Amino acid sequence: MGKSTITLASGREMPLVGFGLWKVPKEETATTVYNAIKIGYRLFDGAYDYQNEAEAGEGIGRAISDGLVKREDIFITTKLWNNYHSREHALPMARKMNETWGLGYIDLLLIHFPCALEYVDPEEIRYPGWWMDKDQKAVKLARVPIRETWECLEELVDEGVCRSIGVSNFQAQSLYDIMTYNRHPISSLQVELHPYLVQPELVALAQEVKVAVTAYSSFGPASFIGMPAAFSARTKNTTILFKHSLILELAEKYKAKPAQVLLRWATQRGIAVIPKSSSNERLKDNLENTSFDMEAGDIQKIADLDQGLRFNDPGFYLDTPLRIFA
Repeated sequence: MGKSTITLASGREMPLVGFGLWKVPKEETATTVYNAIKIGYRLFDGAYDYQNEAEAGEGIGRAISDGLVKREDIFITTKLWNNYHSREHALPMARKMNETWGLGYIDLLLIHFPCALEYVDPEEIRYPGWWMDKDQKAVKLARVPIRETWECLEELVDEGVCRSIGVSNFQAQSLYDIMTYNRHPISSLQVELHPYLVQPELVALAQEVKVAVTAYSSFGPASFIGMPAAFSARTKNTTILFKHSLILELAEKYKAKPAQVLLRWATQRGIAVIPKSSSNERLKDNLENTSFDMEAGDIQKIADLDQGLRFNDPGFYLDTPLRIFA
């Protein structure tokens, strides 16, 4: 059985396998989270952008009330959205997010993307996303440096609002920059990571400087099929990883499910994963991916599937491209 946690630079322990809340319908979130806790999940990965934090907190609160877990057993990750990067807005928004979760503190708070957008009043526009208009066309950048946002996160650690801080969708240059001024360590880097987007140099850098890596979209195109055309375009003519001949071959070799092979490819290298599923059986399978080890040669064979194929790319799917991965 592989290690089940990863030690963050802050000294906190984070589960290696968690449950991702992206695209979980708001009305189902509380029950989904409660059931995931019953199955054994302790890490829940959310974001303001997902618009289901209150419901996730409700599900966790119910599990705590029912004696299934204590608050300290649960690890909550959430992310500050792009419209709230300035000091004026980052501090009150993060405090509000903490209240929304209703669990006393956030375990890990991330900057969601390395780009600031113009402020949008969350009370006036319930779900701004990337856009400043109802037609989902206009995207407007704000002149806010990452340093300002990062230092707000550090203040939030000092206040006790969150216990660890990190970044999401950042690349090497930004990590190097933050490391020239940070007071608190960069505890985590969350990025899209799967066999079609391996990012070996970025992972190597993060691990060299003790930044824990969390992979999202571990199943590659699967998360983006069925989304609006601009988001799903890159999934066309792409072999679904669950059906890829190599993944099927390795699943047979290790007597595992294809999803477990894909997740173990990450977790065996100390990379956390946050898959989700609506099936209790698959939830259990995903959680148990650390129950076997793969040979180094097989891990490399999976890495050799790399195509540099990024699905979550606002430089591609926005009408006003944000080329943050250029």
